[in-house]
Amino acid sequence: MPGFVLLARDRADGAPDMRIGFTVTKKIGNAVVRNRLKRRLRALARAVLPVAGLPGHDHVLIGRADGLSRRFTVLEADLARALAKVAR
Repeated sequence: MPGFVLLARDRADGAPDMRIGFTVTKKIGNAVVRNRLKRRLRALARAVLPVAGLPGHDHVLIGRADGLSRRFTVLEADLARALAKVAR
Protein backbone atom coordinates (compact mmCIF):
# COMPACT_ATOMS: atom_id res chain seq x y z
CA MET A 1 0.00 0.00 0.00
CA PRO A 2 1.25 3.54 -0.66
CA GLY A 3 1.00 4.72 2.95
CA PHE A 4 2.36 1.68 4.77
CA VAL A 5 3.53 -1.92 4.51
CA LEU A 6 1.60 -4.54 6.47
CA LEU A 7 3.27 -7.67 7.79
CA ALA A 8 1.22 -10.34 9.57
CA ARG A 9 2.47 -13.53 11.21
CA ASP A 10 0.43 -16.31 12.74
CA ARG A 11 1.75 -17.02 16.23
CA ALA A 12 0.21 -20.53 16.26
CA ASP A 13 -0.09 -20.46 20.04
CA GLY A 14 -3.88 -20.82 20.17
CA ALA A 15 -4.44 -17.40 21.73
CA PRO A 16 -7.03 -15.31 19.85
CA ASP A 17 -5.56 -11.92 20.77
CA MET A 18 -3.98 -9.65 18.17
CA ARG A 19 -0.74 -7.77 18.68
CA ILE A 20 0.44 -4.73 16.74
CA GLY A 21 3.80 -3.07 16.18
CA PHE A 22 4.81 0.11 14.38
CA THR A 23 8.03 1.22 12.76
CA VAL A 24 9.08 4.24 10.71
CA THR A 25 12.63 4.61 9.35
CA LYS A 26 14.76 7.73 9.52
CA LYS A 27 14.47 8.03 5.73
CA ILE A 28 10.93 9.36 6.26
CA GLY A 29 12.07 12.44 8.17
CA ASN A 30 13.13 13.79 11.52
CA ALA A 31 11.72 12.65 14.86
CA VAL A 32 8.72 14.98 14.68
CA VAL A 33 7.67 13.64 11.28
CA ARG A 34 8.24 10.01 12.28
CA ASN A 35 6.22 10.42 15.48
CA ARG A 36 3.37 12.07 13.57
CA LEU A 37 3.26 9.12 11.19
CA LYS A 38 3.35 6.64 14.09
CA ARG A 39 0.41 8.44 15.72
CA ARG A 40 -1.54 8.15 12.45
CA LEU A 41 -0.71 4.44 12.22
CA ARG A 42 -1.81 3.87 15.85
CA ALA A 43 -5.13 5.60 15.18
CA LEU A 44 -5.53 3.56 12.02
CA ALA A 45 -4.92 0.32 13.90
CA ARG A 46 -7.42 1.28 16.63
CA ALA A 47 -10.05 1.96 13.97
CA VAL A 48 -9.58 -1.06 11.68
CA LEU A 49 -7.97 -3.96 13.58
CA PRO A 50 -10.86 -4.74 15.96
CA VAL A 51 -13.12 -5.24 12.93
CA ALA A 52 -10.83 -6.68 10.24
CA GLY A 53 -7.73 -7.88 12.12
CA LEU A 54 -6.58 -11.48 12.10
CA PRO A 55 -7.02 -13.21 15.48
CA GLY A 56 -3.91 -14.94 16.78
CA HIS A 57 -1.58 -12.89 14.55
CA ASP A 58 1.13 -10.33 15.09
CA HIS A 59 0.63 -7.30 12.84
CA VAL A 60 3.41 -4.84 11.96
CA LEU A 61 2.78 -1.56 10.17
CA ILE A 62 5.83 -0.03 8.50
CA GLY A 63 5.22 3.61 7.67
CA ARG A 64 5.91 5.08 4.24
CA ALA A 65 6.20 8.74 3.31
CA ASP A 66 2.78 8.79 1.61
CA GLY A 67 1.20 7.87 4.95
CA LEU A 68 1.48 11.49 6.03
CA SER A 69 -0.28 13.01 3.05
CA ARG A 70 -3.02 10.44 2.35
CA ARG A 71 -6.49 11.02 3.73
CA PHE A 72 -7.28 8.94 6.82
CA THR A 73 -10.36 7.38 5.21
CA VAL A 74 -8.20 6.21 2.30
CA LEU A 75 -5.68 4.73 4.75
CA GLU A 76 -8.51 2.87 6.50
CA ALA A 77 -9.65 1.39 3.19
CA ASP A 78 -6.04 0.47 2.34
CA LEU A 79 -5.57 -1.34 5.65
CA ALA A 80 -8.85 -3.23 5.31
CA ARG A 81 -7.85 -4.27 1.79
CA ALA A 82 -4.37 -5.34 2.96
CA LEU A 83 -5.82 -7.38 5.83
CA ALA A 84 -8.23 -9.12 3.45
CA LYS A 85 -5.32 -9.92 1.13
CA VAL A 86 -3.25 -11.35 4.01
CA ALA A 87 -6.21 -13.41 5.25
CA ARG A 88 -6.33 -15.29 1.92
